[in-house]
Amino acid sequence: MVHVKNMPKLILPSVIGHRGCAAYAPENTLVGIHAAADLGCTWIELDVKLTKDSVPVIFHDDTLERTTNGAGKVADITLAALKDLEAGSWFGESFSGEPVPTLEEALEVIIERDLGFNLELKPCPSREIETTEAALDILSHYWDEPEKLLLSSFQIQCLEACLDAAPEWARGLLLDEEFAENWQDIARHLQVSTVNIDGNAVTDEQLEYFLSYGKPVLSYTINDEERYDYLRARGVKSVFSDMPDLFL
Repeated sequence: MVHVKNMPKLILPSVIGHRGCAAYAPENTLVGIHAAADLGCTWIELDVKLTKDSVPVIFHDDTLERTTNGAGKVADITLAALKDLEAGSWFGESFSGEPVPTLEEALEVIIERDLGFNLELKPCPSREIETTEAALDILSHYWDEPEKLLLSSFQIQCLEACLDAAPEWARGLLLDEEFAENWQDIARHLQVSTVNIDGNAVTDEQLEYFLSYGKPVLSYTINDEERYDYLRARGVKSVFSDMPDLFL
């Protein structure tokens, strides 16, 4: 097992723009990154998966229909074909023509806007290791501020690959409503820096349980001021929000 020494202390804000700022611009797009920065976000969260030809792109779903004018699986489309699609008009006519960005293109904007970055590894089925290694390879050529980078995933395989290939970068364990009873053992095995939970579904008792682990607890996806105030008062370090301006 890899044992990480001198893990950088993350500089986490109270609010992280979710998929850019998904209430105001199409999610996981360059215009969304700019919009989040313009609202005052200092960190954003985006999702990454691979095209058929193994290029890391910023995209959430396994299929194209919800956020593009295409159809089918992301894993079955090449980057060239994906670039022929657009990912903005579903959100609003003013965003028509907005492309699906590559991870490289997103990183250029994130660095230009001086943002911290939570990259969620969101692999298509059976592409966990391939997705992680491809994303880490791109990141290694761009990112030199480990205190402003968090790699997160629901997939243990992805986080194991991060620990193996880039142990110096912080990892966040994503837990859903049906979290495993042995999640603390998993978190210790992965040497995570954060535990990322569903802040809308968590009970008071569960929240105390997560906080007692001793690592920063991050909460997705909070768009309600009362819920934000409750979570922050209880000790949640950061929340992900589609509407970060509510809390900034």
